[in-house]
Amino acid sequence: MGIHVQTVNSHWSFFLALERDLEQLSRYIEFSQSNFSCFSLEIARVLLAAGAEVDVVCKQLCQKLNPGSRAASIGTYCTELVAAIPAISSWEVQVPRFGLLLHPWDEWKNPNGVPFWWTAYNKTKHHRHTDFKHANLKNAINAVAGLFVVILYLYREQAEQALLLPAAQLFRPEPDHSGGATFHEHEFGINYVL
Repeated sequence: MGIHVQTVNSHWSFFLALERDLEQLSRYIEFSQSNFSCFSLEIARVLLAAGAEVDVVCKQLCQKLNPGSRAASIGTYCTELVAAIPAISSWEVQVPRFGLLLHPWDEWKNPNGVPFWWTAYNKTKHHRHTDFKHANLKNAINAVAGLFVVILYLYREQAEQALLLPAAQLFRPEPDHSGGATFHEHEFGINYVL
């Protein structure tokens, strides 16, 4: 008798959709640092969707960790999440297919730090007519990587039991946050160490 795998939650499904969008984009733009400044409408769409979802997930994660939380901005998310999950600012997200190592929350090592991709998200959202160049590959990939990390913490129990299915295809945790894989009925899930 196998373990019954829960229905995938909407945040994980949304992340997987963005990841598939990036995978499709990689057919046209090689994911390398040489191309990180490349910008386009499609990249802007991914950046804007990822940034909006990060906002939603961070707010929910703050409320999960502290039901009385009133965090509602990137600065207040930083204060609450770094206090509750100090390792979040040190996360390294790997994109093995392209040899990329991303540190989407690195700026949170500074108490007033704002991720560079979050600034780009806001510039693209509010000033697209003058700041469209910020809708670039580097910012979009890092925004989706940032979303990956906060979703893992929001669904920590499922992540640790390899129940976030289907598994991510492009993004992988650094070795310290990887506990192998578990086969559930018809597919492998990644055991995250959080």
